[in-house]
Amino acid sequence: MDHHADTHRTDLMTITRFVLNEQSKYPESRGDFTILLNHIVLGCKFVCSSVNKAGLAKILGLAGETNVQGEEQKKLDVISNEVFVKALISSGRTCLLVSEENEEAITVPPPQRGKYIVVFDPLDGSSNIDCGVSIGTIFGIYMVKDPAQVTLEDALQPGKRLLAAGYCMYGSSCTFVLSTGNGVNGFTLDPCLGEFILTHPNIKVPRKGKIYSVNEGNAKNWDEPTTKYVENCKFPQDGSPPKSLRYIGSMVADIHRTLLYGGIFMYPADIKNPNGKLRVLYEVFPMSYLMEQAGGQAFTGKQRALDLVPEKIHERSPIFLGSYDEIEQMKELYAESKANGA
Repeated sequence: MDHHADTHRTDLMTITRFVLNEQSKYPESRGDFTILLNHIVLGCKFVCSSVNKAGLAKILGLAGETNVQGEEQKKLDVISNEVFVKALISSGRTCLLVSEENEEAITVPPPQRGKYIVVFDPLDGSSNIDCGVSIGTIFGIYMVKDPAQVTLEDALQPGKRLLAAGYCMYGSSCTFVLSTGNGVNGFTLDPCLGEFILTHPNIKVPRKGKIYSVNEGNAKNWDEPTTKYVENCKFPQDGSPPKSLRYIGSMVADIHRTLLYGGIFMYPADIKNPNGKLRVLYEVFPMSYLMEQAGGQAFTGKQRALDLVPEKIHERSPIFLGSYDEIEQMKELYAESKANGA
């Protein structure tokens, strides 16, 4: 054992140290936000452990119930949802929780109530569990107007009012990506220490990308702008090389790659899903927030994604997010289509 090398491991930037450093920039801070984030991180560690031993513990496969989205729940979905609900309520810093797995929002009892609202997808990409593809947890944090008078309306805020957002990806490594409004930072779980270590400081999405990510199985149902954009990716008219298609089918994994390598991720509206498929509160908003914080853009086909004002907690929306120039191109195609009356 290299004891000399191990001594340097105590000087690592852990996520706890990072968040405390951020907190110190605000003298009026009481640490509530830091405590909440610590509970989210704890939940992610627990789910990571469950994912890693799922096959051994025989907790893969269907749980026999169907969630509010009409998707058959996996056992890990159920476990992950319970983990995060309990972790968030026990933090004493939340007042309202919106989970993909629960039809109704969860109002925290007054004795344990705080001032934050958390919207989350406890296990995104769960259809990929059995085949070992990366899956993840997505979350966003809002502030409530009045902790004593919590209503459902408090959760239906536009994405631009998010205080923080992030995701944790459970794959070849466990990666936690977070923004508190001052850029995007990525942390990787060191299984020996049980700590998330800063490995991707100040992530910036490249201004242009060479990758497009979309489910081309839906191509026949796309609108004209999406069809034109993808056609141009494959057969560029300006002499540039064609873009590569990369689509995992797990939003966390696809967005993680897009953040690091650039390009565009698309889940457009189509004839079958005219309102899109991804949920606004706990998929579209957190990922759009992260993409903008990293220097990219997020667009619904009609407007900036973070300007949307949801009317229902499980509302859906089309979404295009990624490198700044790629989204600009998509915006131009939609503007052109609108001008032509398409």
